[in-house]
Amino acid sequence: MAPFRVWAPDAREVELVTGPRSAAMTPGEGGWWCASAADSASGADYAFRVDGRGPFPDPRSPWQPRGVHGLSRRLDHGLFAWGDAGWQPPPLSSGLVYELHVGTYTPAGTFAAVIDRLDHLAGLGVSHVELMPVAEFSGPRGWGYDGVDLYAPHHAYGGPEELKRLVDACHRRGLAVILDVVYNHLGPDGNYLGFYGPYFTGRYATPWGEAMNLDGAGSDEVRRYFVDNALMWMRDYHMDGLRIDAVHAIFDMSAVHLLEQLAGETAELESRLGRRLVLVAESDLNAPRLVRSPDAGGYGLQAMWNEDFHHALHAALTGERQGYYADFGGLADVAKALTKGFVYDGKYSVYRRRRHGRPAVGLSGHHFVGFLQNHDQVGNRVEGDRMGRLVGAGLLKAGAALFLTSPFVPMLFQGEEWGAATPFLYFTGYEDPQLGHAVSEGRRREFAAFGWDQGLVPDPQAEDTFRRSKLDWTEPEREPHADLLRWHRGLVRLRREAPELTDGRLEDVRVEFDEPNRWITVSRGRIHVVCSLSEGRRLVPSPGPAESVTLLASAETALAARGGVSFTGPGVVVLGPPDYRSR
Repeated sequence: MAPFRVWAPDAREVELVTGPRSAAMTPGEGGWWCASAADSASGADYAFRVDGRGPFPDPRSPWQPRGVHGLSRRLDHGLFAWGDAGWQPPPLSSGLVYELHVGTYTPAGTFAAVIDRLDHLAGLGVSHVELMPVAEFSGPRGWGYDGVDLYAPHHAYGGPEELKRLVDACHRRGLAVILDVVYNHLGPDGNYLGFYGPYFTGRYATPWGEAMNLDGAGSDEVRRYFVDNALMWMRDYHMDGLRIDAVHAIFDMSAVHLLEQLAGETAELESRLGRRLVLVAESDLNAPRLVRSPDAGGYGLQAMWNEDFHHALHAALTGERQGYYADFGGLADVAKALTKGFVYDGKYSVYRRRRHGRPAVGLSGHHFVGFLQNHDQVGNRVEGDRMGRLVGAGLLKAGAALFLTSPFVPMLFQGEEWGAATPFLYFTGYEDPQLGHAVSEGRRREFAAFGWDQGLVPDPQAEDTFRRSKLDWTEPEREPHADLLRWHRGLVRLRREAPELTDGRLEDVRVEFDEPNRWITVSRGRIHVVCSLSEGRRLVPSPGPAESVTLLASAETALAARGGVSFTGPGVVVLGPPDYRSR
C-alpha cells in the first residue's frame, strides 16, 4: 500500500505509531508528513503523535474498529469484490426516497441486518435508500450527526466491509443509495482534528460546535478534506449520491463556495465512473442558488429538502403553531408550496422576525424533496411523536396522498409507510460521562424553552431511549398498520404508473381550497386529489371531469357524488381516468 501520510502544517515533529513502535515522519510540501513502515498492509493498526501529543487517530482514518479514541486501521478498498458491474441508478426525478437509521431500522441495528429488509423496500417501490450518517461517532449508538472520523464507517454498524455489502445488495435489488454527510461541524468526543492543523475557525459559530475553516489561512487542505471525503463515499463505497446536512451552517466566503467546488468535482467523478451521482442539500435558507447551475450563479446541486412544504402540511393537518409552525397553518400555505416551491420567498416571517427566502422562479419540482415526516421532525419532538400519534387515520392518509402525488421528489421516513407506533427519539451513547450528563441536561432545558414538561424528556444517554426507537417489524402484519401499508403502496404504484405525477412543472399544478370548510384539491393532469381535513360532513367539489373514477379512497365513507366527493370525516379520494383503475 501507499506510504502513511498526514497533514499537520504547524507541527515541529510527527511520529507514526504502529503497535509498540514509533518512527519519525518526514516533512514534505504543503504541510504533509510521510513515512513508510514494514507493517503497512491492509488491516494494520496505526496512529500519529504530533509534537509529543497523542497518539491520535488518522484524520482520514478509513476504519476505527475500537471507536473514536482507538487506533486507526489501514484499508485497501481494491480488495472488495463488488457485484454491481454495469449498475445505473434510476433518476432521482422519478424516484421515491426512503430515509433510514441503521441502528434502529432492525433489532440488530447493523448494516448486515438492513440487507434482510431490502425486499420490503423494493416491494414498496422505493428507488433511493437514504442512510442517516454512518461516519464514526462516539459510543455504540447515536443519530450520527456528531461524527468525528468522517472517512470511517461506524464500527458498531459493522465497519467498512459490511457497508459495502449493504450498498452492493441494494444495487442488486435496483435500489440506489444516498448517504447523509455532515460537513458543517464535528462531534465533541474524539475530535482530534485541532491537534493536526487549522481545521476550525473562530470567525463563525454553529449551534453544534466550532465552525470549519473553509475560507481562512490554511483552508485549502481543509476543503480538500471534505471534498475528498465526499468523493470517497461515491467512488470507494459506490454511493449514488449524498445528502448534505444543514448547508446553511457551512460558512464559506470564498469566491467558489465549498458546495460549488463539491458539485463540480462530483460531476467529474460521474463522468469517470459512468453512472449518475446526485447531491441533495438540507437548507434553512430557501435559496434557489443551491440548485441553479454555476453559469447562473448557483452551486449546481441536484435537489434540496423542502422544509416549507413539510411545515405547511404538518401545521395544516395537526393545527400546531409552536416554534417555526407559527409561520404556517393555512391551506393557502400548502397550495403555495405545491405551486411555487417555497412559501417564504421573500415575505415576512413572524418566527424569524424578518423577511426570509427568495422566489424559486424557473425551478422544477424535481429540485425539491418533499415529505410529511423525517428524522428531525419526529426526533426533535419531546416524545419522538410520529404523525400517527398526532392525527387520525383519515388525516394521515390525506397527508400521505398530498406529498406522494406532489410535484416534488417524495421521501418516506422509516416505518412511516405502515404508521409505525414506535417513537423515534433523540439518543446518544457518549463514552465521556460528563459530556453525556451535559447533553441530557441540555436536552431538558431545550424542551423547557418550548413549554414542554421537563419530566417528559427521555434521557438521551439511557439505552432504553435507543431501544424504544427501534422499529417493530411485526406491526406491518396487523391492523391498522397493514391498512396504512396498503394505502402507501397504492399511492406509490399510482405515482409510478401515472406520468403526470412525475412531472416536475410547478406551473401545471392546480390547487383549490376552502379555508373555513377545511378542504383542498390538487389536480395534476388527469389525476385529482380531493381531501377533506374537517371532522364534519363535507361535500367537496370535484375538480375532475364527470367521467373520472375513484382510483384510491381512504375510507368507504368517502364517496364520489354528482359534482363532488362526499366525506363523513377527514379523508381523501384520488380520482382519475377509467383506464388507470384497470392497471
